Amino acid sequence: MRDANLGKGCAGLLARYGDAVSEHLVLSVDGPVATLTIDRPAKRNALSFEMWSAIPGIVAEVAADDEVRVLVIRGTENFSAGADISEFSTLRRDAAGAQRYGQAVEAATKAMTGLPKPTIAAITGFCIGGGCEIALACDLRIATDDARFGITPAKLGIVFNLPSTKQLVDAVGPAWAKQILFTGDILDAPTALRIGLVNELHSADALPKRAQDLADLMASRSQVTIHGAKTIVGWILAGRTDEDDETHALYAHSVTSPDYAEGVTAFLEKRPPRF
Repeated sequence: MRDANLGKGCAGLLARYGDAVSEHLVLSVDGPVATLTIDRPAKRNALSFEMWSAIPGIVAEVAADDEVRVLVIRGTENFSAGADISEFSTLRRDAAGAQRYGQAVEAATKAMTGLPKPTIAAITGFCIGGGCEIALACDLRIATDDARFGITPAKLGIVFNLPSTKQLVDAVGPAWAKQILFTGDILDAPTALRIGLVNELHSADALPKRAQDLADLMASRSQVTIHGAKTIVGWILAGRTDEDDETHALYAHSVTSPDYAEGVTAFLEKRPPRF
């Protein structure tokens, strides 16, 4: 297993991304699965401006590692209680500061959404505000059956940004998105499952293994298929419904890929494919 606390070494990241690192984000790699752990338990894993700013560089590092096929994002006891509001009176004290802070948040979620590899949020404890933004930027969300969810700008007088609002609407639909944003209420895990905010619920003991098993399963599947599916779903969510030259190119690439040859051969030989 490769493990790097991104604020205590990791020379490659420091060289490539300068000061865009954080001691509270820990990246480890075990075979084809990378795990990014939010590790700031004293603040219930609240995300500082430094942490938001570090995420695009970390995601770029995962994207560039050809051995990594899946990224899991998790917290320690809690997934994340949201943005670190103690910074708001300084970093967001005026419109310019708020814009700069918002740009850092948007860059982080955009980097995660744009990662061509599958992402899984393994959610424990509180998943509030910015924590929900991180989770919604992932492809799949699985959670413990006692997790709690909320997006609370209505308690702070903040307008939730458009990209993250769209991801919320895409996940739960406009009516539930409005209820979540208008009330700032905290939702329990069964409600989150029922409205589509999460894919699965598990006990606290079972969640880590389920996240690993799910990541391992996706890592074993055709990456050509997964990349194509993630790309097309993204296009659909952006409003595209008609096939065009780009979709045809994806199809053409798949049927000329080594994965396609291996998949067909494995089927005919009645064995699992080795992608």
